Formats: sequence, C-alpha cells, structure tokens
Amino acid sequence: LKESKRAVNSLRDIVDDDDDDLERVSWSGEPVGSISWSIKETASSSTSSLEGRDSSLQKGSSSYAALPKQVSSYSLSSLFKGRNKLPSFQSLSDALSDTGVKNYAPELRRPKAEYKDYSSDWSPKDTIRRMQRGKICSLERFRSLQDKLVLLDEAVAGHDGNVITAVLIFLKRTLRREILFRELEVRQVALCHLIHFLKETGEQKLLLDLLRFLDRTEEVALSQYREHLNIQDVEKRREFLKGCIGLPFSAEDTSHIQDHYTLLERQIIIEANDRHLETAGQSEIFQKYPRKASILNMPLVTTLFYSCFYHYTEAEGTFSSPTNLKKTFKIPDKQYVLTALAARAKLRAWADVDALFTTK
Repeated sequence: LKESKRAVNSLRDIVDDDDDDLERVSWSGEPVGSISWSIKETASSSTSSLEGRDSSLQKGSSSYAALPKQVSSYSLSSLFKGRNKLPSFQSLSDALSDTGVKNYAPELRRPKAEYKDYSSDWSPKDTIRRMQRGKICSLERFRSLQDKLVLLDEAVAGHDGNVITAVLIFLKRTLRREILFRELEVRQVALCHLIHFLKETGEQKLLLDLLRFLDRTEEVALSQYREHLNIQDVEKRREFLKGCIGLPFSAEDTSHIQDHYTLLERQIIIEANDRHLETAGQSEIFQKYPRKASILNMPLVTTLFYSCFYHYTEAEGTFSSPTNLKKTFKIPDKQYVLTALAARAKLRAWADVDALFTTK
C-alpha cells in the first residue's frame, strides 16, 4: 500500500492534467488514483480479459454505449515492484542487476583501442593503412633512415596523395636536405608530390635548392621568374625582370621574358606621359574620355587597345603609337585589326573604321 501510494503521488506531480477540477472514477465507481483503486487494479489483473469485458459492460452507464475496457496486463504497483506477468518485460532493478544485458550508456572516455595508435609498435605498412582510413598515427617512432624510406615506399604504393604528402612533410622535417634530395631522385612519384607541395606552400628557397640539385635549370629559372608576381612596386619589378633575362631559359621562354620587360618599360613611359596630359588638361580626348585604370602591368592586347583608343593618330616613332607596338612585339595583322576596330568603334570614329576595312 505504501509503495502504491508513493507511486500515485509522484505521478500527480509529473503529469499536468488540464481537467483537475473533474473527478475521475473507474468502472467500479471509485476515484481513479485512490489506494483502494490501486489494490483492486492489482487484484483484477489476475482475471481473464473476457471476464473483465463482461463485468465492465454490466457496470457501465445505460445512457450511452460504453466501450469495453482493455484489462491492463500490469498495474502501477506491480510496475514499481518490478514484477509482472509478461515475461518479456524487465523491471529497472532487474535490468541493472542482470550482468548479461549490455550497457548502452554513452562512454565518455576515449576507448582503449584508440591509444594503440600511440603505444603499439605498428609496422610501416600497417601505419600507412591506418592513415588511409583517417586514423591518427605518430610517425616520430620511425627513427632510422631505412624505416623512413620503407614508410615512404609504402605510402607511394598506396596511391593516396594525402598520405604521401604527410610522409614527405615528416621526412622534410627529420632528414637533412642532401639525404632527402638524394633519396627522392630515384622516387619520381614522391618527388613530384614534394615539388607541387613546395610550390603550393611558397617555400621558394627549398624548391630552388631541390631543382638545382636535380639540375633542372629551366625550372629553376621559371621559379625565379615567378617571383615578379610578389613585387608590387613597378620600378622594382622592372629591374627584377631585367635581371631575369640572363637566366637559363629555353629560346622561346627567353623571348617572352624579353618582351615582358620591354612592355613594362613602355607602359611606365606611357603612363607617366598620359598622367601629365590628363592632369594638365592639355588633351581633349582625356577630358572627354577620362582614364578608368592605369595601364601598368596590363597585357599586351590591353595595351594595344589603350594605344588605339588614346594615341591612334600618333606617328610610328613614339612609344605609345599602335603601329610601333605592332612592329615591336610582332602582333599579327588580324589581331591588330580586330583590336583597332574595337577601340575606334567605341569612339564612333567611323572614318578610321572605314579605313581599316579598306585593304589591298
């Protein structure tokens, strides 16, 4: 009785009923939740469902059709006592005391198997396999050169670029440059990964040392030439490009470097002259069509369009003349005509457009 009363009182605090002012009664006429109701509910659970349904129909109200009452297989008192008739139901106390039942509570600590990544003596092959599965593995225990090279070979054999790069970073940090370069020279796949990694991370000095060791003179020159992209000052960039002309490029690349230097030198001269004319207001075209951007560091075709737009009628002897640009940089006739048409049509200089179309 005490246990049933305690269970009923606790349910009253948990369940929020909207109709607390109405008194609920059972089929026997006694208030639901009372002690006597709980005792009778426990006792009635031993009867069959058919007898319970017949008794409920006899005691129901005659003013409306009463629905048959489903006999509960276990009562509140039996629930809190942990005993019932259904063998499939297990009480809380029985579940906790049963050692055969697996505990599904979340485990807050890291599983012990995870610590094997740091404590166990994994072989290089097993280490690479675990890295491919995303496991955290410590590479610091591979101290000998032979172990490190076996680790690199296993990474290359696994065809996983991320793992290869991770091993190369470890080797780059733990080996001298001469040893690393010598071993990578006979491992072309790993060598290509390292060169790409150094380019992406911007480690220019180490990259140049590696390329010089491999006697790749043209790649050394191109890597040095790319440094001009990091130079913002136009005068310093021009001097840097002038120094790049003597680098051991191929014949085709040497002509490109020479043209780049010459074009930037022309752009500096044109920019200084046009800025002076625009500021002084001495040129009508600059007043009518103000410049929207600087010509410095622009491509050759953009420079030609600019020249056809602002300096189309100038003599060939001037640096800003379109004809001079065409001759100096060997611009094809079709490219020149197309660019000049676009510039003169934008200015609505139809006479110049007609002249461009009138050829031999």
